[in-house]
Amino acid sequence: MNWIISLIIGGIVGWLASLIMKTDAQMGWIANILVGIVGSMLGYWVAGVLGIAVAGSLASFLIAVGGAALLIVMLRAVGVFR
Repeated sequence: MNWIISLIIGGIVGWLASLIMKTDAQMGWIANILVGIVGSMLGYWVAGVLGIAVAGSLASFLIAVGGAALLIVMLRAVGVFR
């Protein structure tokens, strides 16, 4: 059951990040889920490196969306998205 919730939250995070970065038309639901899950891991890693302690569900969600947006920026740099 937890993996289903992770997929749903990952899809929402990836979808919000794609809306922010204006790549929503280029991404399907599988890409949204992958970007959401991998991007949230990236966001938590960057927050840890910067010494930011994430407390609370809203802060966690914002870190996840920020990490997913950062992942989209990185994917644009290598030419995956235009």
